[in-house]
Amino acid sequence: MADVPAYVVANLVVTDAQEYRKYEKGFFPILKKYQGEFITYDDNSECLEGSDPLPGRVILFKFPSAEIARQWYADEEYQALSEFRRAGTELKSLTLVNGLPPRS
Repeated sequence: MADVPAYVVANLVVTDAQEYRKYEKGFFPILKKYQGEFITYDDNSECLEGSDPLPGRVILFKFPSAEIARQWYADEEYQALSEFRRAGTELKSLTLVNGLPPRS
C-alpha cells in the first residue's frame, strides 16, 4: 500500500513574539528537508460548535507520510529549534493526523 499523507495541526498561544520569531525563521528549511508543505495558519479561527474552542494560533502542514512527519519531529535540528517555540509560546497541542489513502 502506498504511503498516505499525514497532517500536523499545531495550536499555540504566542507569549513572546521575539522568541517565537527565532523559531519561525528556522522552521521552513527543516520542514522542506522532510518534504513538508506549509498549508496555512490562522490567529482568529472560528469555533462553529463544541465546548473547547482552540485559543491563539492554529497551524496546518502536510507530510508525505506519518513516518516522515515523525522523522521531522524527532530531527535533532528541529528539536533544538523548538526550544525557541517553547520559550515563546504556550503550546496547547501538536497533533499528527493520518490522511486517507488515494481513492481508486
